[in-house]
Amino acid sequence: MAKKKASLTVETDLTGLFSQKKPRKRSFVGIPIDKALATVLRQMKAVGLRQRTLTDYETHVNHFCRITKVIYIEEITAESIFEWLSSMNVSNQTKLIRLKCFKAFLGRCFNNGWIETKFWIDIKIKADRPVKEGATDRDINVLLSILDLTNFIELRDATAVCCMYQTGIRVGTLAQLETKHVDLENNLLKIDGGILKNHESIYLPFDNVLSRLFQALIKQNDLIRKDRRVKNNFLFLTIHGGQVASSPTNNNITKRLSMYVKEYGLKNINAHALRRGFAKKLLNKGANIGLISKALGHSNLDVTTRYIHLDKEEVVQELRNYL
Repeated sequence: MAKKKASLTVETDLTGLFSQKKPRKRSFVGIPIDKALATVLRQMKAVGLRQRTLTDYETHVNHFCRITKVIYIEEITAESIFEWLSSMNVSNQTKLIRLKCFKAFLGRCFNNGWIETKFWIDIKIKADRPVKEGATDRDINVLLSILDLTNFIELRDATAVCCMYQTGIRVGTLAQLETKHVDLENNLLKIDGGILKNHESIYLPFDNVLSRLFQALIKQNDLIRKDRRVKNNFLFLTIHGGQVASSPTNNNITKRLSMYVKEYGLKNINAHALRRGFAKKLLNKGANIGLISKALGHSNLDVTTRYIHLDKEEVVQELRNYL
């Protein structure tokens, strides 16, 4: 064996020349929840999910972090989720909504490979789902009898109410409708996927009454745009010629419906009630749940069944028909 060269062995004592405290090892290495949330939100935005959905994720995940002091994705446990839920002084129904959103966030983390198991699956909250009534023909007729169709705003509101009740579209979609979506020759709304929640285009028929309202509204819209010197093709306009919704939570139509409810003591006149009324009317006329689900633009039948939820009296009546 070759002898080690003496010049390679340092004989000078340099002990302590660079002495300092050794850095502490991190007690935990993982993916910070705030970074995971930012990534998930970017992914959701990229596939076109609504800003409201993104905001819900951000709100509930951040609330979880504040309550539990959990920092990393890998530290989230069933116990920490129960701690979060226990801190809420809200109804079980509200807890259920928040838990559903947080579970959806964890599901996306699982899909990204940041969590190994779906440990949250068995975390459930018991909550009685309130039966939300849908609008009826009587509700609609009462409101329409009140509105003055010679007034632009009330003509617009009447058209919006009839449109949502006859086609079942969401109020957010209504605000984005353009004149090009209305086929007056065939009495059809031809809506492209770009303004629908499920991104799937659909054709929805309407009757001659709504057709006449559309014609009057379109004519009046042209006068409003000309007078206000604005350029757009929206079907539902403000008195200034702009879009009726500046954000998902700031919609003039929604506000006007609330005003009518308070001013005239009306019942079941809101965007959700109109949509539910549309679904319930189809059911009562014999439409199957698959057709109703397609018309509503739902991603699965479970959501549709909640829309057409029957109260106890209706269940009894339906059962009697099979005796």
